[in-house]
Amino acid sequence: MLILRSAETYYGNVQALKGISLHVNEGEIVALIGANGAGKTTTLRTISGLLSPRRGSVTFRGRSIAGSAPETIVRAGISQVPEGRRLFAPLSVWDNLLLGAYHLSRREKRSQMRESLERVYSLFPVLRERTPQLAGTLSGGEQQMLAIGRALMSQPQLLLLDEPSLGLAPRAARAIFEAIPRFRSQGLTVLLVEQNARAALQIADRAYVLETGRVVMEGSAKELLNQREVQRAYLGRGYRQVWEEE
Repeated sequence: MLILRSAETYYGNVQALKGISLHVNEGEIVALIGANGAGKTTTLRTISGLLSPRRGSVTFRGRSIAGSAPETIVRAGISQVPEGRRLFAPLSVWDNLLLGAYHLSRREKRSQMRESLERVYSLFPVLRERTPQLAGTLSGGEQQMLAIGRALMSQPQLLLLDEPSLGLAPRAARAIFEAIPRFRSQGLTVLLVEQNARAALQIADRAYVLETGRVVMEGSAKELLNQREVQRAYLGRGYRQVWEEE
């Protein structure tokens, strides 16, 4: 479905991605793990069109999307949930969800809006109850659900999740991690960036470990969970243990 080959991305003269190659198959949950500054978010931004690779290729369903505008990539079937949620706090839950479908024509909105809303509400029933509420008044976990719901309104095939547990209480983080595997029943493929490496590996099929803009390890999530180097560098105390202590 998605293939990056030797992608090199820069911020000005600073090289952030140094020849990253990876792939995501349809129906998978693939995790990107690594320390801060490893290039995880830059990889997602390169895929979603917020950054353009200077070298290498990015293909989605066999077609090059490298250098395409973000709105073109959304129309192609890729949506990103940004780090920090980036909601429109003064607007209602309903308005934030509608903004996720901005690229649809008026006729498409009429025919697809109800389907998209039901998809979101089935995954996150609390959002139906919060429909008229201002986004800025939601709890952190509800805001993350809304950010994901907004991305789903464009009916993507591939969802890019950037640090979905960032800043959340353990119980809210658990709810998000329990929801992600259910996305597959909605026909979604997921590429997940997550600082909580153990949480990511416990729900992913495969994973890549990034260090300073390079892929240094890859394999099944189960294999990487049992890798001594990964355990020592990235896992530490598991999120399950933290939740049990809550």
